Amino acid sequence: MNCFKKVFKKNNQPKEDVLKKFLIVGLGNVGTPYNNTRHNIGFRVLDTFVEKKDLTFEDLRYGAISKTRFKGKSLILLKPSTLMNRSGKAVRYWALKENIQIQNILVITDDLNLPFGTLRLKPRGSDGGHNGLKDVEAQLNTPNYPRLRFGIHSEEKGYDTVNFVLGKWSKKEETQLNSRVEKTIEQTLAFVSQGIQEAMNQFNGS
Repeated sequence: MNCFKKVFKKNNQPKEDVLKKFLIVGLGNVGTPYNNTRHNIGFRVLDTFVEKKDLTFEDLRYGAISKTRFKGKSLILLKPSTLMNRSGKAVRYWALKENIQIQNILVITDDLNLPFGTLRLKPRGSDGGHNGLKDVEAQLNTPNYPRLRFGIHSEEKGYDTVNFVLGKWSKKEETQLNSRVEKTIEQTLAFVSQGIQEAMNQFNGS
């Protein structure tokens, strides 16, 4: 049995209230050297959203947290401070603390296998070699949680994968990046307000 199911059975919070709470996680690495890198696209999406809504992040246990509401739903935005490879520790802590159903956890991350800026939302899946997703799966004890992948693939031949992922966006990418981040936010809000299937139908591959 998944650890979350055990906790929910003991919780007296009305079911309808639980289903209206969402944990939106942007993956990335904390620290100036990682700012504006491809691997930190999850942070960038949440930072953009918080700035647009005139919100702020508060540094709390295992991450920076911001809270807001959208169309009657409660959103807890999380940027883990545990470094990418231990992201799951923060996700698990805040999901349990806030009593978030696993289907209402959305992890936003980079994907080296998708063309730049392509969005792919899925309700479950493998980690695809991504260490952040790998740790989330380990900590949640299941691969069955929603994730929104942002493509960062390069057509360049023979590049070093680690240096590329941890590298800064190119000037060409920067010209399109803001619009792709906005589209990611739109899909995230569609996931919250309309459900994962509708959000997939509207935005996947766009």
